[in-house]
Amino acid sequence: MTASGRAPGEASKVSSTTTIVVMGVTGTGKSTVMAALADRLGWATAEGDEFHSPANVEKMRAGQPLTDADRWPWLEAIASWIGERELAGESAIVTCSALRRAYRDLLRTRRDSLFFAHLVVPPALIADRLERRRGHYMPSSLLASQIETLEPLGPDEPGAAFAADRAPEEIVADILAQLELQGRV
Repeated sequence: MTASGRAPGEASKVSSTTTIVVMGVTGTGKSTVMAALADRLGWATAEGDEFHSPANVEKMRAGQPLTDADRWPWLEAIASWIGERELAGESAIVTCSALRRAYRDLLRTRRDSLFFAHLVVPPALIADRLERRRGHYMPSSLLASQIETLEPLGPDEPGAAFAADRAPEEIVADILAQLELQGRV
């Protein structure tokens, strides 16, 4: 297998799409950045939280961290959505915590389109954001478990880390500049 998840010589079904996975722990601004990117690019979007099963949502609402067993079906649903966009020839943006390398590997299996935009925010600022956030099932008590679970992007993974303790427009400008450098926009 190659780094893209395909066997050597296997043809890519998609070559001209880009899928930005806006990733990071809860409270980093994934949804805000996704919306700002969509405004600039006009691409299809999906909120990763909407792919969670009702059981996962209830578990998180109760302050219980998800296990890998809880996350695999959720990640597979997001991967399926990405695959559908690729087959349609559409570039897209999706939010997904994508905390571990194994999760990101699942998302990019047989997909060359992915670019992970890892939003990084100091934990104290995230905690403050979570205390002020309303209408979301993810309690601030789960922040520590997410930070503990997070594995930063490896040098061989397609993407980059972006400081997200600033205006969304600045973050978007940095993401787009990185994508342009790679010829992906």
